[in-house]
Amino acid sequence: QVQLQESGPGLVKPSQTLSLTCTVSGGSITTNPYYWSWVRQPPGKGLEWMGAIDYSGSTYYSPSLKSRTSISRDTSKNQFTLQLSSVTPEDTAVYYCARGITGFGSWGQGTQVTVSS
Repeated sequence: QVQLQESGPGLVKPSQTLSLTCTVSGGSITTNPYYWSWVRQPPGKGLEWMGAIDYSGSTYYSPSLKSRTSISRDTSKNQFTLQLSSVTPEDTAVYYCARGITGFGSWGQGTQVTVSS
């Protein structure tokens, strides 16, 4: 059974770049036909899909976040990474990595990221 685990700093200053890593175990991120996504949930709001990377390394982004988001991967470590630039307090949220792109079969436990000076 695939397991996902997010890691990264819990506090980021405004205007900086948020960087999170998802480590996958129990399955390879290069296995066809899987997609690997980042999803966030701001306090008091619903889930927001941010973007994904697929088994071949192709990337997909939410139009509302595309200009600030980059997703990459390290196949040697079976990890994929989120970078969100120019963060503001509105980017404060619990960030999740998940397998899938519309429906999600497996989720990480989530990591709280607060944007504050």
